[in-house]
Amino acid sequence: MGYGCVIVMDLDRFEELTAKHGWNQYTPNIITGALTDLVEQFVRKYFAVVVYGLDRVRGTEEVVLEIPDVDDEILRNIVRDLEAIRREIRRLGGSITIAVALGAISGKPARSRRDAYDGPTRRLALKLLREAKRRGGNRVVSPLTPLK
Repeated sequence: MGYGCVIVMDLDRFEELTAKHGWNQYTPNIITGALTDLVEQFVRKYFAVVVYGLDRVRGTEEVVLEIPDVDDEILRNIVRDLEAIRREIRRLGGSITIAVALGAISGKPARSRRDAYDGPTRRLALKLLREAKRRGGNRVVSPLTPLK
């Protein structure tokens, strides 16, 4: 265990979007393919650990990441880059909610979706994500950009 941040990203109303456009939920489309590419770039930039969800075969709809040793300056850069991801998904016609929580991290991939949200920092990030989605989604919630 170490200290860092957990990032949870989830496309908003994805089932409605796929039905509207007639997309198959199990193959990449313009939104899930772009999210996969954007997350892979983000992971390389910050040496993030993909805990769960990055899926090149099906396209990425939901992803959990951990980044160790995050200080204030790195957090500002992370939030800026997450905002850029949110804007790009929006430009493509989708909507995404992203939550960032600071605290203890394991730095290990999860074996299942259930394991992906095991641990206090991961649960906090999921709680922030759900609250942001209840308030309409399409935002980045972090210690720098709290829900209002």
